[in-house]
Amino acid sequence: MKNPFVQSQVPVTLVGGAPLESDRLQESLALAPFLVAADGGAARAMEGGHTPRAVIGDMDSLGPGLRAQLDPATVLEIAEQDSTDFDKCLANISAPLVIAVGFTGARLDHELAVYNVLARRRAGAGAAVVLGTHDVAFHAPPALRLDLPEGSRVSLFPMAPVTGRSRGLRWPIDGIGFAPAGRSGTSNEVAGGPVELDLDGPGMLMILPRAALTQVVRTLSGG
Repeated sequence: MKNPFVQSQVPVTLVGGAPLESDRLQESLALAPFLVAADGGAARAMEGGHTPRAVIGDMDSLGPGLRAQLDPATVLEIAEQDSTDFDKCLANISAPLVIAVGFTGARLDHELAVYNVLARRRAGAGAAVVLGTHDVAFHAPPALRLDLPEGSRVSLFPMAPVTGRSRGLRWPIDGIGFAPAGRSGTSNEVAGGPVELDLDGPGMLMILPRAALTQVVRTLSGG
């Protein structure tokens, strides 16, 4: 990444424009204190009493009154319409990890576009975690180990053809060919002990209960 607009040594909270409960924003900020907004997400942040340290997007949702309250040096306007604001933000943030809040629960096409971006970006360090009201979702790296409670829900959703192996899941994934229009791995669960995944390629989204957020952030950011 060349000369990213945002450079942070700590995880970043990225706020979108979808409905957002204050406790979800606070939960994210406790783990990712550097606050960035995607376009109209600045309004969501400021409604909660937080001024973003940067605002990135095409600015079609950021009203002139709100924009006037921001330091112009903190606003990056990208006019092109070939990418979403979420994509624009991730392309201009350098940080150990991004927690994206305010990107779920509104328009379905916008939410699907978020998962499309997750799947197209490199998994692992510098990754993004989408925090919803009930779930967290992220692009699983090639090798992953998480300590999750027995019986905890683990869903795997392929955004590309993917195969791999697992340990610690009630229904192992070994020998299964996953694909967007084929087999998915939703509603699996932890059988006991750590969950370990070894994936043969990119494109697998992992969806866990919201309670797993802290561990996911620590694991993906190397903390």
